[in-house]
Amino acid sequence: MTHSFDVVILGGGAAGLMCAIEAGKRGRRVALLEHADRLGKKILISGGGRCNFTNLYCQPENFLSANPHFAKSALARYTSSDFIALVEKHGIAYHEKTLGQLFCDRSARDILGMLEEECRSAGVSIFLNAKTQEVSRGSEFVVRVLTGTASDEFVSPVLVVATGGLSIPKIGATAFGYELARQFGLKIREARPGLVPLILNDGDRGRYCDLSGVSLEVIAETGGQRFREKMLITHRGLSGPAILQISSYWKPGKAIRIDLAPGSVVTDIFREPMVVRDLAGLRAELRKLVPARFAERWIESHPPSRWTNAALAGFERQVHAWGVTPACTECFEKAEVTAGGVDTDELSARTMESRKVPGLFFIGEVVDVTGQLGGFNFQWAWASGAAAGRAV
Repeated sequence: MTHSFDVVILGGGAAGLMCAIEAGKRGRRVALLEHADRLGKKILISGGGRCNFTNLYCQPENFLSANPHFAKSALARYTSSDFIALVEKHGIAYHEKTLGQLFCDRSARDILGMLEEECRSAGVSIFLNAKTQEVSRGSEFVVRVLTGTASDEFVSPVLVVATGGLSIPKIGATAFGYELARQFGLKIREARPGLVPLILNDGDRGRYCDLSGVSLEVIAETGGQRFREKMLITHRGLSGPAILQISSYWKPGKAIRIDLAPGSVVTDIFREPMVVRDLAGLRAELRKLVPARFAERWIESHPPSRWTNAALAGFERQVHAWGVTPACTECFEKAEVTAGGVDTDELSARTMESRKVPGLFFIGEVVDVTGQLGGFNFQWAWASGAAAGRAV
C-alpha cells in the first residue's frame, strides 16, 4: 500500500514528536514512523522516570559541537520558556531540582502523554512498529516500511530524520540515521558516548573501586571544561554528575584533573604552631571534607613524605589536582547521549534542512549537537524539532 503525505518523520522520540506537532499545526499532513511498539521510550526512562524535560538556564554554551554557533538559532527561537508554557498548558506539575533542572512531579508519562495529545490535536498520523527498510528519492522521497508481514510505501516531498543516536541500544538505538545521511552524501562527525561513566585504569581500579558507592562533591576538569558536582565511585570506575559532564569532553589517553575538596584547605590547621603534625591529625582533617572511607584510602595512597611545610603543601596540591587517566568509557550501553553525528556544516542552522538535498532534514540527537547534563539535550530536541516543523 502507498501512502502520500506532506511530511514523513522517521523517529517518534522527543525531536520527532515536536517536529510533527509544529508541522501538523501548520496544516501539513504528517506521518510519524516509529520502529518500536511505543513512542518516546527515552523520554519515559529519563530523569529516573520523571523526565528532566528542560533547564531554566539553557544557553548555547551548554552544548558541544564541532560548530559551537550552530545551535544558537534554533535555541533562540524555541526556548525553555516555550516548552514550560506547553507543560503548564497541560497542567503538568513540575519542580526545579538543582541548577535549573526541571522534572515532572509525578512521571515522565505526563510529558509523553502531552506530546501525544498535541499530535492528535495537530492531526498527525502515527505508525508504530514501522521498520524502515529502504529510502529512495526521485521527484519525492519514498520510504519503504515493514509493518508486521506487510510492506508499505510512504511518499513525501519532505523527509525528517529524527532517529536518535547510538546511546542505550537496549531501547532500540541504531546507526540508521547516520547510514541514511551517508546515503545522501552528508558528512558524519565520529559518534562517541557522551554523558557516560568512566572506567579507571587497572592501577586506580584496584586502589579505589572497592569503595563503590562512595560519593563526594568535586570539581572535574579536562580540555578547558570544569564542572563542580557530585562524583560517585563505581565497581569499575567513576560516575556521578561531575564525571558524566566531563566525559563528553574527555579524549582517550588524556587525563582528568579532580579537585577532591573544592574551596577548602585540608592542611590549614597545621599552620598553627601548637598542632601536632601526624597522620591521625591529617586523617581527621580530611574526613571533615570527604567521606571517611575515601579519606582513609587517600592517605594510605598519598601519605606526606615528611611533615615539613613543603611536604604538606605537596599533599594539598594532590588533593586539589588528582590526575586520573581513564582506560575508557562504559560505552554506548550506559551513555545518556551520543556525541558527534551529522556534521552541522551540512545543515541549515535555521531549518535543519540539508544544504545538499532539498527536503531532507536532520534533528535531535542524530545531529552533532550534544547538551550537557541537566535537561539540555531535551531542549535541543524540542528546539531543533520546532525549527524543522516550522520550515517543512
